Amino acid sequence: MECLRDEPLPVGAIADRLPISRPAISQHLKVLEDAGVVTHRSRGTRNVYAIDPAALELLRAYLDVVWRDGLDSFRRLTEEESS
Repeated sequence: MECLRDEPLPVGAIADRLPISRPAISQHLKVLEDAGVVTHRSRGTRNVYAIDPAALELLRAYLDVVWRDGLDSFRRLTEEESS
């Protein structure tokens, strides 16, 4: 994900930046694509991957709710303990 933050990249360019094999990178990208977080387009013989901003916005919204709920639970717990 960090490699794709600034621009779409082919698998080979991602592999050049990381200490793991191209097949491993392809497997990771497949999982991210199945989860809807990244997309890919074929450009000649290359698959170019990009982050899907809409999917990340949904993920962020979900995490904001989880974080808020966790903080609310913590606040209630500390208020109960101090009473």
